[in-house]
Amino acid sequence: MAEELEIADLGWTDRQGTASRQPGSCAPMLGEPKPNDVLDGRFVIVDTVNRGGMAWIYKAVDRTTGQIVALKIPLMHCECDASFYSRFQREEAIGLTLDHSGVVKFIPTGVTKSRPYIAMEYLEGETLAAWLHRTPRLPEAQAARLASQICDALNYLHRNGIVHRDLKPENLMICKDGAIRIMDFGIAKSTDAKRLTFGGFSSAVGTPDYIAPEQVKGKRGDGRTDIYSLGAMLYVMTTGTAPYEGDSPFVVMNARLSGDPEAPRQRNPQLSAPMEEIILHAMEREPGRRYASAAAMKAELDDYSEVTLEERSKRLRPVGVFSAYAPLLKNMAWVVAAQILAFLLLFMYFSHRHHAKSIVTSSPTATQTRT
Repeated sequence: MAEELEIADLGWTDRQGTASRQPGSCAPMLGEPKPNDVLDGRFVIVDTVNRGGMAWIYKAVDRTTGQIVALKIPLMHCECDASFYSRFQREEAIGLTLDHSGVVKFIPTGVTKSRPYIAMEYLEGETLAAWLHRTPRLPEAQAARLASQICDALNYLHRNGIVHRDLKPENLMICKDGAIRIMDFGIAKSTDAKRLTFGGFSSAVGTPDYIAPEQVKGKRGDGRTDIYSLGAMLYVMTTGTAPYEGDSPFVVMNARLSGDPEAPRQRNPQLSAPMEEIILHAMEREPGRRYASAAAMKAELDDYSEVTLEERSKRLRPVGVFSAYAPLLKNMAWVVAAQILAFLLLFMYFSHRHHAKSIVTSSPTATQTRT
């Protein structure tokens, strides 16, 4: 057998034990794992849990411990993308440093991988998205408890220099014992990590309903970015509706740059004033006006007497129709202008050719007889 050459950037080799590719290049087609397949002699595939836009999630048995685990394996076309692969590496690197009851646990494999994958604890329960699909509006007390648990986990992440940047109901698992865990660190940021290229918004890496304004502007964000996303989720949990609405994801995202959401109590009159204040405080468009920390937000969720009623609902700025559509209209204007310019250039070109042809036709030829 050839000498095993580990690729430091990838941490895995091919099945013959030789270095097989560079980051972002396509590996030989390994195919989709099937039940009873054994990965690296350790993980026995049991079933497919979910197939997302970027990766498969499998239920598997860890032969080393006998425990049920979850395996996240990238789709083959994603492995060929250098930017995605760097994010996948970073997700595992970040996950392995975390240890908190509110964060999914990553499992070190201790083997040279034959293909890229991440091993995690298998969670019994359902996502917050599934809860909200079944019960669009949660009782306020229940929503406050869930948000408080999320704040506790966020406080841990932020104190350790990690910003999740993709908080949404799909990435929160409510376990059978009532505990909630944050999952999917695919676009999470570590304060000491280099910046990676982000290919754009999609259902696989972000949901417009929960993205903070600074993310729409292309900024990296910090802990307050996660606080905004939590505020948006709390808005949905307590009102049953998204804070912003529009005909397209880009309209929804741009709306938060120019205006505020409708006051939560306008959509749910039974909501208490302190809860409305907490939501709007977390969803301030300017990061500097939000909670300084997840711990500060948790303190108010746990004890409404800590909430200072600043009547933020009376200072909300409505989203103008033009403002929300302005970026799209601006792009359309550039397209129309480009088309007009192209038409004018073509018109000038053909007019010049016609004029030149007329001059040649009307001039005396070299063979013309002199009179």
